[in-house]
Amino acid sequence: MHQALLGRPALNRRRFVQGLSTAAALAAIGARAEAGRASVAPGRMPELGGTEFDLVIDALPVNYAGKRRMATAVNGSVPGPLLRMREGDTVTLRVMNRLQEMTSIHWHGLEVPADMDGVPGISFGGIAPGETFTYRFTLRQTGTYWYHAHTLAEQTGLFGAMIVEPRVPEPASVDRDYVVMLSDWTDEPPLQVYLNLKKMSGYYNFGQPTVGDFFRDVGQLGLSSAIAKRRMWNAARMNPTDYSDVSGTTYTYLMNGTAPAGNWTAIARAGERVRLRFIGAGTATIFDVRIPGLKLTVISTDGQPVEPVEVDEFRIAPGETYDVLVTMPEDRAYTIFAQSMDRTGYARGTLAPAAGMSAQVPRPDRRVWLDPVDMMGAMASMSGDMSDMAPPARHARTEYGPTTDMRVDYPRTNLDDPGAGLRDNGRRVLAYADLRRPGGAPDPRVPAREIELHLTGNMERFIWSIDGVKLNDSRPIHFRKDERLRIIFVNDTMMAHPMHLHGMWSDLEDPGGGFLVRKHTVLVQPAQRVSFAVNADAPGRWAFHCHLLYHMAAGMFREVVVA
Repeated sequence: MHQALLGRPALNRRRFVQGLSTAAALAAIGARAEAGRASVAPGRMPELGGTEFDLVIDALPVNYAGKRRMATAVNGSVPGPLLRMREGDTVTLRVMNRLQEMTSIHWHGLEVPADMDGVPGISFGGIAPGETFTYRFTLRQTGTYWYHAHTLAEQTGLFGAMIVEPRVPEPASVDRDYVVMLSDWTDEPPLQVYLNLKKMSGYYNFGQPTVGDFFRDVGQLGLSSAIAKRRMWNAARMNPTDYSDVSGTTYTYLMNGTAPAGNWTAIARAGERVRLRFIGAGTATIFDVRIPGLKLTVISTDGQPVEPVEVDEFRIAPGETYDVLVTMPEDRAYTIFAQSMDRTGYARGTLAPAAGMSAQVPRPDRRVWLDPVDMMGAMASMSGDMSDMAPPARHARTEYGPTTDMRVDYPRTNLDDPGAGLRDNGRRVLAYADLRRPGGAPDPRVPAREIELHLTGNMERFIWSIDGVKLNDSRPIHFRKDERLRIIFVNDTMMAHPMHLHGMWSDLEDPGGGFLVRKHTVLVQPAQRVSFAVNADAPGRWAFHCHLLYHMAAGMFREVVVA
């Protein structure tokens, strides 16, 4: 495992009723923390503002799943305090490490100098036990962002939200404004989770196909089609329910550090307009979010504005952020529902006019099988004449070996697909094709060159890589200073990968190369081809990796050098 990351119970009713007292306990601890003295209003997390911040990383006892465990807190809070900053200011953040092992903080999505980026082994050496590291940088953007450890401590709670306000205040457009951080917690040590996956990649996946599934398919599809469906997956030696590596068998899903029974609540009254800043802080969980009874107007992603688009539901991957607007039609409670992509659990909160209220909590959707397009890409829809098909994907020589058990020759390019488990569910679901940046492309230059990278893996051995090469065996990718280039990802696996490039923006493109939206984390669906343009305007050494922590630990990571 790379040095940047060093440092099974049954699924039952307890997993969904824990956490009744956790939020109150953390609030009491946070109130006593040396840098978190301000009172916290209902629905709010501890908050710090200004240009000078003192952050203390330490262990904190918590109980999310019926047993006392140690989390990693910032200023006595999990999540850490919300940091409120202002565009154009130079901020100083002194981070003290009271843990027994090295740690770090990465400022996810912020444009900072490479030596302030916080990635051990890439841009600095980490923060040793007992030491204080001072981060200092000037804020060049606005929007919703977050910070987190770039070690396994991300799994144990070392993360928090950041809001960068515009230097010139905008006219008030909302009545309420809340951060909603979605995360996952396990009582198991993160290293043990990783070792369990290395021993058996399906260790936490209890959603394997059953005899009951077969007979249901017979009833819906007919006998011959049901048999053919299983024959296809058996021949490929793939698991059609392999959505997530880690599931609700060990995870408790949290909303702002609160388990479902804790009912985190945001106060809003009839007629009020509410901004909800969703942050995907899951370690290994992609969430599907909706508020039954309310439309969601998406206005921002990854801190960048988008033309408003109204949806019922959206998918948020680790690393991504989405700001949405809702209007309260009446004085009653509405459930904020974020189910895990594998449908083994959910995080839940409430939007209501008073604390203590709640609305009906939906049952998680039934987990459906992955579709053929998630294994074969565009090949799954081919029939007859193939003359109009794009040339097959180019596979690197390094993809042919024990680190790779699947290759997609004809990846799909459909950005209007909301993804497996969300297709044709009867709700209006956000897709990347819906996102448009107001004013168009921030840089009109046409990329001068392309770099194609394949997301690869051997699922049975839990090896994840790029072009079949794990980080420890790879060489850096070189960008020329100030060039504009195109990155093409081809996902040769059946799992979705949120890819995060540090230090530079990813200008997502449509299949024809037209600009859509600026992001810092791009979710690449199974068997999909995605491209984005990059301005190499940040000299130094940078991380480029999958934001599923255990995929990053297993090798889906590259160093990028800009010079």
